[in-house]
Amino acid sequence: MPDAAADAAPVADLPRWDLEPLVSGGGDEAAKGFLAEAEAEAEEFASNYRGKIAELDGEGLAEALAVLGGISDRLGRAGSYAALGYSVASDSHDRGALLAELQQRGAQIETKLLFFELEWAQLPDEEATEVLASPALDNYRHFLEVARLQRPHLLTEPEEKIATELRVTGRSAFARLFGDQISALRVELPGRDEPVELDLALSEMQSPDREARAAAADGVCKALEPGLKTRAFIFNTLLQEKSTVDRLRSYPSWISSRNLANEASDESVQALVEAVTANYEIARRWYRLKAKLLGLDKLAYYDRAAPLGTAEREIPYEEAKATVLDCYTGFSPELGEVAGEFFTGNYIDVPPAAGKRGGAFCAYTVPSAHPYVMLNYTSRPNDVLTLAHELGHGVHASLSRPRGIFEFTTPLTVAETASTFGESIVLDRLLEDATGKERISLLGETIDGYVATTFRQIAMNRFEDRVHTQRREEGELSIEQFNQAWLDTQKDLLGDSVDVVEEYGTWWSYVPHFIDTPGYVYAYAYGNLLALSVYRRYREEGESFVPAYLDLLRAGGSRSPEGLGEIVGVDLRDPEFWNKGLDLISERLDEAEQEVAKG
Repeated sequence: MPDAAADAAPVADLPRWDLEPLVSGGGDEAAKGFLAEAEAEAEEFASNYRGKIAELDGEGLAEALAVLGGISDRLGRAGSYAALGYSVASDSHDRGALLAELQQRGAQIETKLLFFELEWAQLPDEEATEVLASPALDNYRHFLEVARLQRPHLLTEPEEKIATELRVTGRSAFARLFGDQISALRVELPGRDEPVELDLALSEMQSPDREARAAAADGVCKALEPGLKTRAFIFNTLLQEKSTVDRLRSYPSWISSRNLANEASDESVQALVEAVTANYEIARRWYRLKAKLLGLDKLAYYDRAAPLGTAEREIPYEEAKATVLDCYTGFSPELGEVAGEFFTGNYIDVPPAAGKRGGAFCAYTVPSAHPYVMLNYTSRPNDVLTLAHELGHGVHASLSRPRGIFEFTTPLTVAETASTFGESIVLDRLLEDATGKERISLLGETIDGYVATTFRQIAMNRFEDRVHTQRREEGELSIEQFNQAWLDTQKDLLGDSVDVVEEYGTWWSYVPHFIDTPGYVYAYAYGNLLALSVYRRYREEGESFVPAYLDLLRAGGSRSPEGLGEIVGVDLRDPEFWNKGLDLISERLDEAEQEVAKG
């Protein structure tokens, strides 16, 4: 890594993002103004096009979509401004009130536009095929094709309007309450004068001091307990809400709507789950080796993210930034330049803060605006990988902006590809010059990441599958049932390689994906195995592979996942595809075992 600064920058001095470009510098009032403009344009759009979609040729449909895209742009800018502002200040009434207002008004505007996709979906296949052949629809074609896949699950326009408006005070409201609960959590840690945010406590699981890890885990368990009843009620309510929606929309299983949104068949996702669960032993092998490296008979649940180094290693943010940019630029100067724009344009919010949402994410916003990245940087080694990961999302969003608002985002199953690839660039680059303990440590970080993004995510998918199924078959679940489902599915993964205590059973209750995006988590495994296969092709082909990879990012969501894979020579239709990705993880583990054997 590049030389570190003498001292890490204080948290208060770390960069915060500037959201004003989203609203042309006009603040809250400009965001509200964007919605007013969008509402007026939506009314005009409905007046001009309702009942007439079937009459449009390719050029006419493209003209309609251009207007619709402009409305979506204004909604997206205002909505992103409010949501991102709230994500770093969830304890602010003003931020929460603005978000609620914009969500409510946005939903009302959406109801005026629902007719478009409903009328398009109802068009006979033969007529739709003829219209889709028009060159005028080159930046809309895949969006329109995917919209027609929803035809069997669409309701009537009045029903869709009701569902859209009620979402604000239903699922969205409960998700916001859950987020408020988590962001308000404070964890008591030894040696700290004040309780800390949940993310800071969880980062202690990466401490080299086992006592600190154990104390942090105990603190997290205790902090989760008081609000557990409320979070269980929220989860129960949303499980039932999803069951009702799935029944009304004729989805055959709890995961089917997510699979359709991901453009993946139920069968292909089941094949992924079965391939990963059948290879859980890879994760167990790693945890047994890690216990040996840490001098332990067996890992405890709080040891899984422990670093392999013997000393505390804090990485200042500026060092992490320099490392990631150097690795991205080494892969492709264009990629490095695009990544650098996030830092020069104040598009990253870095430090943990009171009221700030936990974790990290990249918000694509809209193609007419720049994407944003949120971190909770705590100077741990894994935070460097998180930065690389989120910048992978960021450069993907930046490069796909020319596709336009309907095709610049990918299905979730492909969305993790660029982020995991970005992590791989950083890790593989650092491994080149590493030897001995440093090499083992880096390999360990790599395998830890693979286990977390592939095996752990599928174990969490198994938890979701169990509670969604139980809720539908047995009714409201108790806290004990949630806890047991979490423990059982975690133990299925960990086997005899990790000691798990009953108190760990409550840790399901802080995972936002279960609430915000049911079924999301398997996309991490999908994307990780896809990215590993893509990265292996890069290692085999070298610099000649780079243009194809950049073309993949530029394509955004203009093709199916299979079509996107074809750009870089990967066949997602191959039944052995998942096993090939898993073999790559196993090979990394073999390499680590060989390094350890050298002494």
